[in-house]
Amino acid sequence: MSPSTLQYISDETGEVKAVIVPIELWREIESEKETAYLLESVVMKKRLLDAKNREEGIPLEVVREKLGI
Repeated sequence: MSPSTLQYISDETGEVKAVIVPIELWREIESEKETAYLLESVVMKKRLLDAKNREEGIPLEVVREKLGI
């Protein structure tokens, strides 16, 4: 993402007060913040790493059946 995709909002003196960013970038930032927050917890960090390294799963149809949907 190039810096030109950002929009700066300044006051009457020219001091920058805010930035407008594309929604894709904002979602990426939010996702990274959420992951960092979760990784602060030893338990959540283990759960995330276990899920990342899991090689088998449950088919969607089985999940739906178990949930009754």
